[in-house]
Amino acid sequence: MSRLYDARGNRYVVTPPDALRRLGIAIPQEAADAAQAREKWSAAAIEALCGWPDGTQPEGAKGHRSDGLLVGPFGNASPWDLLIVNTDGSLTERSGNGMTLFAQALLDDGHVAPGQAFVLHVHHDKPGGGTPVVTPIEPAERDGRPGFWLQMGAPGFGPEAVGADGEHLAAADFHGRFLSRVDALAQVNPGWCRSQFVRIGNPHCVTLLDEPAALPAMPWLRAADTHAALERIAYAAPIGAGDPCPAGVNLQWAARAADGAIEARVFERGEGATESSGSSACAVACAAWQAGLVAAGEVRVRMPGGTAPLRLEQQGDALVGVWLFGVGARLEG
Repeated sequence: MSRLYDARGNRYVVTPPDALRRLGIAIPQEAADAAQAREKWSAAAIEALCGWPDGTQPEGAKGHRSDGLLVGPFGNASPWDLLIVNTDGSLTERSGNGMTLFAQALLDDGHVAPGQAFVLHVHHDKPGGGTPVVTPIEPAERDGRPGFWLQMGAPGFGPEAVGADGEHLAAADFHGRFLSRVDALAQVNPGWCRSQFVRIGNPHCVTLLDEPAALPAMPWLRAADTHAALERIAYAAPIGAGDPCPAGVNLQWAARAADGAIEARVFERGEGATESSGSSACAVACAAWQAGLVAAGEVRVRMPGGTAPLRLEQQGDALVGVWLFGVGARLEG
């Protein structure tokens, strides 16, 4: 059975592969095969499960009731295989909120016991990143709320980590730290001239700003002209131009708030402006650490959809691990 879940304003439909087959959508039996064949089934799956039922779309809402589709589990034991499908039909390597919701669905369905640790394997077809992406999950409570800590891995930094085309980049300085100036971003807004590339499962480009007041507003990010300009940067061809990352890149804007939290906005490849993103929160925290805005340990990344608690683990001069805490809830409808 397909169900809608929410985490920090990020909504995904969770569906087992058999539910797609019952709809006449021919998805392969194995997750790895399904990832490689996604062009044959993913668009139909999004159309069937992620649209608004007739007459229920709120005024001003985007064309889908969810931010994507979580397909799985494909097996019956940990590690649990799944696919994360964007609303444009493409696959993504990792979604912190999506994996939180899938973990909650596994618990709701009795596939895992309360308090049981397990592992997720996310399969994808993106170049430049290994597949499956492995994420250990640890059930936990925070502030009295049951949820999950996700081990998101160690970050990589710089253009080479995300496969960026150096021809369209230049050096930039952020309080004495080396960053990149991305020509395509600076053309949209001249103030977007200091960006940190981060790979933590997914490729990200975090543009650092001096104060939260400089962050782009969500209505502006969702406006048609803005979406088109950012889609050209974030989306791979043929939808976008993949400039400067041919495989596409998630875009974030971040600034340190007075209370020490990092405020952020997100524009995801394959989805567009979104209320929150767990993997983007991880990238933002890593970029802020690299720029000297935060220290290792507990970090909070605040997005319009909610605040993501994170733990950054440092050894010597390197970040060796990033943990994200999330809580998922099943919605009606």
